[in-house]
Amino acid sequence: MAAYGRKQATHNQSTLYVSIVTSLQFSNEQAYTMKPATLILLTLSCTAALADDALDRARSVLENAPVVDGHNDLPWVIREKFGGDVENYDISAYAQFDTDIPRMREGRVGTQFWSVYVPSSMSSLDAMRVQLEQINIAHRIIERYPDDLMLALTVDDIDEAMQEGKIASLLGMEGGHTIVNSLGALRSYYELGVRYMTLTHFHSTDWADSATGEVLHEGLTAFGREVVREMNRLGMLVDLSHVSPNTMNDVLDIAEAPVIFSHSSARALTDHARNVPDSVLRRMPENGGVVMVTFVPPYVSEERRLYEDGMIPLLMQTTSDAEWEEVSARYREENGIPPVATLSHVADHIEHVAQVAGIDHVGIGSDFYGATGDDLIEGLEDVSRFPDLIAELVRRGWSDEDLAKLSRGNLLRVFRVAEAVSAELRQRRNPSLKTIEELDGINSAN
Repeated sequence: MAAYGRKQATHNQSTLYVSIVTSLQFSNEQAYTMKPATLILLTLSCTAALADDALDRARSVLENAPVVDGHNDLPWVIREKFGGDVENYDISAYAQFDTDIPRMREGRVGTQFWSVYVPSSMSSLDAMRVQLEQINIAHRIIERYPDDLMLALTVDDIDEAMQEGKIASLLGMEGGHTIVNSLGALRSYYELGVRYMTLTHFHSTDWADSATGEVLHEGLTAFGREVVREMNRLGMLVDLSHVSPNTMNDVLDIAEAPVIFSHSSARALTDHARNVPDSVLRRMPENGGVVMVTFVPPYVSEERRLYEDGMIPLLMQTTSDAEWEEVSARYREENGIPPVATLSHVADHIEHVAQVAGIDHVGIGSDFYGATGDDLIEGLEDVSRFPDLIAELVRRGWSDEDLAKLSRGNLLRVFRVAEAVSAELRQRRNPSLKTIEELDGINSAN
């Protein structure tokens, strides 16, 4: 039986080789008389040529539609690993971790949202202080490399950066806990350049439930709805990564502008609480928003998700990268090597979002964050690898038009609509002076 299996496999393999060789315009007789080694070499050559063709086409698409990446934690990496010393971590050359300018250029990155992240486990006032420091670090990164990076506040700025051959750099604030229940603070962050805010991080806030935190409100509170309204008025994108499905739906019920998920994937493929359920994906066309698929291993691989389920509660208690890495290392020592997540997994999630929500509602949000080793996606190890992801979709039959929507067009459309909504709302609505005490009847955080 085993011998038959080996014989049948050999026959099938030979038939495959022959089919490839005949496609290269050899006759059937020539193909069948070729030595197996010759057939194998020809097959490998053909496969390599096809791979090169897909990568060439991917790079061509990205020349005209360079990647808009929704989430990169470089400012936090510089804070935690280099004490916030921007001058001490040179990204003008190939750097230690997954992000630097040469590899961004190789990866055809045209627009980067730099995440100004603060752990939700920090106390309120500490979180606000660190948030301001994070924003300062991001600005200093952009200012240090004026030949390559350009601060962008509008879609027009993004277009200008592209014309000048620079990488448009925007700030995305991860975690609504840092506004400390203050709409005035929210407006101040906008004035400092923040163009999206993730409503929660790992923990729920006083006004919105997180996907991974304690359920406190079954979604948004009245003050939470006022936060969304004020963000729409400002033109700050509402980011629904990290929030619970109830919060997602509450926002979609009231949002006056398209929303984003800056770094999330599809829950139907990987049942992680951080991912987006199909019921929400199906609401994207009505809202006009975009889900930016992320590269975090447990968000794209179900096997990896199951492995890390036990680690998440431990990680939620960490307040620094050093703690995070210590907890991760100890867990891996106790539970063995984690399953590998691959570029193909990421492509599967992109295709699922495109199928359920529509091609106009999918984008890319890498969440590169200075990871190393098995925390990386195989095939997407750093910012140079975006063309490889696009090439995989080329091989899956994606058109150039749809690839351009994924890489750039969809997010820019969302941003432009949000700007138009903001311009209209500012004409008829003053800055909100509502408070959480007034709307929710609770004391504001200290």
